[in-house]
Amino acid sequence: MGHGNIEVTPAEPERRKGWVVDPQCPVRDALDRIGDKWSTLVLVTLADKPRRFSEVRRAIPDISKRMLTQTFRDLERDGLIARTVFPTKPPSVEYRLTPLGETIFEPLRALADWANRSHEAIKNARVAFDATC
Repeated sequence: MGHGNIEVTPAEPERRKGWVVDPQCPVRDALDRIGDKWSTLVLVTLADKPRRFSEVRRAIPDISKRMLTQTFRDLERDGLIARTVFPTKPPSVEYRLTPLGETIFEPLRALADWANRSHEAIKNARVAFDATC
């Protein structure tokens, strides 16, 4: 059965049964974190090296200080980033990916590849949808 230019085998809907519906589902739990507006941007910003709060804020200028602080806390709680406080005056804080955090890039790369392949089809679908409204 085809959906646009994507082939879906008959077994796939059965294999996906229960995804994201159960609040305890591991898929839902992971998507809640990486699917929010800021987490992925913060992770990508930390991909090449550890950074201080202000460096990340400059890299993502439309995030508020409050939201960046909350995003750091959430990512740290999930074990995706680590926070190191250096005993300077004033104390400086650096954020870096953990080994677990580094593993996120394989699925993110797959998602980015899908987005790049599908972008034109998505734009066309939006135009067609908007024309019917």
